Amino acid sequence: MVKFQQIILFSIITSALSFQSCPGWNTASSAARSTATMIQGSSSSNSEDSVDDRRSFVNSLLVGATALGTATTILPTAPANAGIDPSLLKNLKVDGDVSGTAQRLRQIEEIQRPASDTVNMEYEKLPSGVEYREYREGKGEAVIQKGSKIAAEMTIRCQAFATQQQPGGAKYYSTNLDTEFNEIAWTVGSGELPDGLEEAMMGMHRNGLRRIALPSIQVFAARNDNKLPLPTTKDGKRVYDRLFKTDATLLFEVLVTRIRNP
Repeated sequence: MVKFQQIILFSIITSALSFQSCPGWNTASSAARSTATMIQGSSSSNSEDSVDDRRSFVNSLLVGATALGTATTILPTAPANAGIDPSLLKNLKVDGDVSGTAQRLRQIEEIQRPASDTVNMEYEKLPSGVEYREYREGKGEAVIQKGSKIAAEMTIRCQAFATQQQPGGAKYYSTNLDTEFNEIAWTVGSGELPDGLEEAMMGMHRNGLRRIALPSIQVFAARNDNKLPLPTTKDGKRVYDRLFKTDATLLFEVLVTRIRNP
């Protein structure tokens, strides 16, 4: 701000000095006035002096404007922050917020995506041959049982089609892509989905997360009984069609979103 004021003051002084010295501003103009005085007389000389004075005044204003434009160009365009780094404000606590903004956001992230979701836990094998890993227990008093009306986010992968991008297997079905509201809802025991899947979901709480491995023999049986969720995307249909030409073991990744018991 101090530099800007100094430059403005310099421009004003320059303009004032230029205006004060306007009678001798242009040597060529002075010579022309002398010649004009000899030829046309004093009346014409006074008129030309007035014109030259106005011309000099305009020139002085242009000099001042040029200096002011230069000052504007030189000065930084970034807004003044009164000596405060705005990036540091993100770490400041909000009045009345004990944890602080950054910590609060981390807490929300930990709730939505806890570290336990990425832990490679051992499968628990059931007598039917179905296996599952519980990544998140979930919360709430209600648990899945026979007759429960439930909804879940679900992804189904073909284990035999593992790739570098999808090490758990190529995905053929996802509620995110294949349903309107990113969830699939059904009544446990109604025969809508594979029996082995429901067996491995017993006892889950709301927000519980499990990966369930359904053996190939049960997958073929579920297909014959029309109990497998069907894909709607082109890529999903292509993977699904290839599934039954090899080992058809499926991995169901299930996140329970709603439970209502009878």
